[in-house]
Amino acid sequence: MVQVIYLGLLTMEQGVLVVSVEDGSPAQRAGLLEGDLIVGYASHPVSGIDDLHRLLTDERLGVRSQVTILRGTEKQLVWIVPEESPGETS
Repeated sequence: MVQVIYLGLLTMEQGVLVVSVEDGSPAQRAGLLEGDLIVGYASHPVSGIDDLHRLLTDERLGVRSQVTILRGTEKQLVWIVPEESPGETS
């Protein structure tokens, strides 16, 4: 869980914190940045890494999907095309 301070008010937001973005990755191509908080994927809420893993199924590989993020104090929508990581097999 990540605490977000907005205009001096402490709120609790759940999601997945982006701690790094690999060069050439789908995340980089989508425009995700370190510090972004992923709170939604393909119209589904994401409250933690387990939620995100459940949503990233083989059927979604190569399918353009919308990701909802919090960047600073702003909610933003970005598009991503997930792909299998090098070295992983289905």
